[in-house]
Amino acid sequence: MTRRTTRALATLALAMVVTLAVTACDAAGSAHGGEAVATPPLAEVTPLGDPLAWEGPSTAVAASAPIDPVTDGAQTLPATVTDAQGTTVTVTDATRILTLDIYGSLSRIVFELGLGDHVVARDVSSAFPEAAHLPVVTENGHDLNAEAILDAAPTVILTDSSLGPWDTILQMRDAGIPVVVVDSHRSLDSIGSLIAQVGTALGVPERAVALAARSTADVEAKIAQIAAVAPADPARKLRMMFLYVRGQSGVYYLFGEESGADSLIEALGGIDVAGEIGWTGMRPITDEALVDANPDLLIMMTKGLESVDGVDGLVEHLPAVAQTDAGRHRRIVDMSDTTVLSFGPAAADVLDALAVAVYAPEAAG
Repeated sequence: MTRRTTRALATLALAMVVTLAVTACDAAGSAHGGEAVATPPLAEVTPLGDPLAWEGPSTAVAASAPIDPVTDGAQTLPATVTDAQGTTVTVTDATRILTLDIYGSLSRIVFELGLGDHVVARDVSSAFPEAAHLPVVTENGHDLNAEAILDAAPTVILTDSSLGPWDTILQMRDAGIPVVVVDSHRSLDSIGSLIAQVGTALGVPERAVALAARSTADVEAKIAQIAAVAPADPARKLRMMFLYVRGQSGVYYLFGEESGADSLIEALGGIDVAGEIGWTGMRPITDEALVDANPDLLIMMTKGLESVDGVDGLVEHLPAVAQTDAGRHRRIVDMSDTTVLSFGPAAADVLDALAVAVYAPEAAG
């Protein structure tokens, strides 16, 4: 089996697990309720002198930056592409666009490409203000509603296979709607590629080049800003792990290399413990692996943490957490399930909020 095939299988498995996870958590609802308040910008807070001296959890809430569309570059259709599944698709009409993925990243990209006025509906994760008025075509969390999709009458659908059932997508193809499947693999390094796939399919490749350059530059600038506050000495860097939990079903996964979580941790100036132990994709965590890894800090999805009733419940459900430095000092950073691994044009804002929760937790929620 080639490395590329292994990565594809790991990505598919990860997408399926996260889809089920976020769906179940959304159905359960938030334990906190109310509207989350954005974490203050990293530039406006005072970082800790030693992040290992902090005790207690913190919550990162990314700011909702307004859409800043790229409009230079004419749209040229028809556009013929070979999508991520090897299917040749020709898009002749992009006046009614529907984008579907578990994080809402594709919708954001389309709006940033200056085509937001042509988006006719949304998935539940595409809740940024400019798209919030659109009808939702997902139900029970993230299940695609075929009737709602057909009612929206899209002339093109872009998705990444993270939402299902897949038969619904096939039904749309059978109805004659062009469906372009983009790569499901998400990381900070893949943001430009994802934007390019969307822009090419919609006939605005020049805009995609500009948006990819801007988004990549924003991420690089944010990483440099974080590096200025993160410990430079490798011996003092925080050893981090991304832990996915779904308490209702007793599911506990560690996200490792090629899951996207590794690029997030590295951008935060931390050491990816999963990489140290050779963990690839997502795998069920064991008590022994968790104790041996002994992370300084855990990153989790907010509703996943709520599903075990917070930090105390996490320790009760997964006692091995209490035997790690992260558990002993309750250093757990959580972020919205549909934001933390979104890896789209707003990735710099995600990094900013996480950095504050890690290095200036008093300022975070």
